[in-house]
Amino acid sequence: MDAPIRAPSKVVLDCGCCWASRIGVTVPAVVDADGVVRTAANIDPSWIGVDVVALLSGAVGRNVVVLNDADAVGLVEARVGAAAGHPGVVVVVTLGTGIGTALLIDGALMPNTELGHLVVEGHNACFWACSVARERERLSWEEWAVRLQAYLRYLEDLLWPGLIVIGGGISAASERFFPLLDTRTPLVAASRFNDGGIVGAALAAADAHPETAVCPSTVSCRVGLEWGRS
Repeated sequence: MDAPIRAPSKVVLDCGCCWASRIGVTVPAVVDADGVVRTAANIDPSWIGVDVVALLSGAVGRNVVVLNDADAVGLVEARVGAAAGHPGVVVVVTLGTGIGTALLIDGALMPNTELGHLVVEGHNACFWACSVARERERLSWEEWAVRLQAYLRYLEDLLWPGLIVIGGGISAASERFFPLLDTRTPLVAASRFNDGGIVGAALAAADAHPETAVCPSTVSCRVGLEWGRS
């Protein structure tokens, strides 16, 4: 765990945000209300049961707010992004090394949904339909879109959303695969593409302590936590 803990500390020092009393951090896992990691699908299992809030607060010398990485994307899209002002059910889907989800109901975030781990056509969608699967298995855009289509249709049948927001780095290339998808729900690309988690973490920190300043270079420890796999 040393590398993931050192990384946020270095960023805090390097960005010169000594004045910030609170920072936001995202992790690719379920994080409970006490800041304890409860799952470890894409990180080392040793993180399960770890009080990340206490661990990182001690490491960076600041108050820390921790939330699921996809939830952070959902937060920013609900406030100032593609889902802002949208009533009813909105599903935010982040595509990368796995699939993350954020569920919004009338603009409010329902945390830790982890709908990327639904079983679709006998496969864990998180690894079967993520954008990295296209690269790993050398799938064409059309072949990968078939998988993503099956996953999105499952979400539609389960939740009947009024909007689906696609985030993650691949959302910047939405013109390559959106035309290949046939959904009854409108699809839009996330407004922040792959930076939504960082901005959402800053919003979470501001929400937790609105009367104090938040570092504009808010830390996302997603990469650091991935280092901890080995």
